[in-house]
Amino acid sequence: MFSKLKRLSMRKFAMSSAALFAMLLIYLIPSNPKLDIKEELEYVDSDITESSIFLLDQNSYVALASVPISSEDIVTKAKGLLKTLTIGGMDSKIPSGFSAIIPPDTEILSLDYEDGLIKVDFSKELLTVSKDLEEKMIEAIVYTLTSIDQVDKVIIYVEGDILTKLPKTKINLPSTLDRTFGINKEFDLTSTKDITDVTVYYINQISDNYYYVPVTKYLNDDRDKISIIIDELSSGFNPNKNLKSFLNDGTELVSSSLEDGVMNLDFNSYLFDNVDEKDILEEVIYTISLSVNDNYDVDEVVFNVDNEEVYKTKAGQIP
Repeated sequence: MFSKLKRLSMRKFAMSSAALFAMLLIYLIPSNPKLDIKEELEYVDSDITESSIFLLDQNSYVALASVPISSEDIVTKAKGLLKTLTIGGMDSKIPSGFSAIIPPDTEILSLDYEDGLIKVDFSKELLTVSKDLEEKMIEAIVYTLTSIDQVDKVIIYVEGDILTKLPKTKINLPSTLDRTFGINKEFDLTSTKDITDVTVYYINQISDNYYYVPVTKYLNDDRDKISIIIDELSSGFNPNKNLKSFLNDGTELVSSSLEDGVMNLDFNSYLFDNVDEKDILEEVIYTISLSVNDNYDVDEVVFNVDNEEVYKTKAGQIP
């Protein structure tokens, strides 16, 4: 009898426990399951743009590339670009085949912008860069910052002092830097008099992708810079630098004019890659446009063949 009562009691306890558990589930689970769903929202920064940056390529050239930067504000953009230029700073943004050049652990102590001038103060780690990259690092900083719209000049400080001499190469720096400082410098001089400096953009290649490498040439040549640019590019391959140009060697610049920020260039028909279809290679357009932008104060480059406009582009436009 006792055994039977015990079994009944245990059965009632089990039934009561099951009922209690069922009620608990009903209480915990809402009648409308949609109320308890957590939606995951993906926020996209609408201010992200591709910005020009000058990184070190596999051949130790300071070369033009582009990276995504999430602000149009000049100061914020400048800091983002300098962080990308710093080893270990924003490595995921750097395109394959390129590398940062500012030493790791270098900090930006301050950065200010006013009237076309950026003043940037770095920590002392900036000067730990290797001797062979000292000058290239300055080139990369100056060209990167002056690629930002409305920025023309840069003053570099280290721990509060203006950097006027590179400690390892002993190269003197002007207190205020701009693109006249040059980049990937090449000297072809027979005299120390009447020296012309002209920056020409060539093409290099990583796998199937082309990119652009500026070279500042120092020459005893008193011609207009645009004439030097076209002559240099139409020579094709540069054996000393392992760089190339796709401009046909028969291309001639018939005339050029600069007015109201627009440079008009008139060529013979060798400018075309295909004369019948009047096609100009994209790489030809960019090497000329980028070169013009670095040597002249222009907004637009117009390409003409036999006095007929065939193409126009914003000067310095990144591909």
